[in-house]
Amino acid sequence: MKFSNEKPIYIQIIDLVMEKILKDEWKLDDKIPSVRELGSLIEVNPNTVMRSYDKLQQDEIIYNKRGLGFFVSLDAKDRILHARRSNFLVHEAPNFFQMAKLLGISREELIQLYNDN
Repeated sequence: MKFSNEKPIYIQIIDLVMEKILKDEWKLDDKIPSVRELGSLIEVNPNTVMRSYDKLQQDEIIYNKRGLGFFVSLDAKDRILHARRSNFLVHEAPNFFQMAKLLGISREELIQLYNDN
């Protein structure tokens, strides 16, 4: 995995896990790679992966079955979609619309672009 300098690595790992869940690569209630397995796979220190897993567990995206490992929560997709939607509406959309206004992009152009995608 290639990491960017824009966000801490543990946040990028959280994003990776959530993406895999949203794409159904990791299904609800399925076991996910152990901390060491994922660390080895993406070439990151297991402590960094553990920090990501701890945050995901706090957010109830994953849960730990003692002695068995980590599993995807049954409502993980709903929680991820809610969190990402909220983040988009609060942080990303206002910046996007501000830039569109500054560039003189009309509402109609944005609607057409939205409908084309």
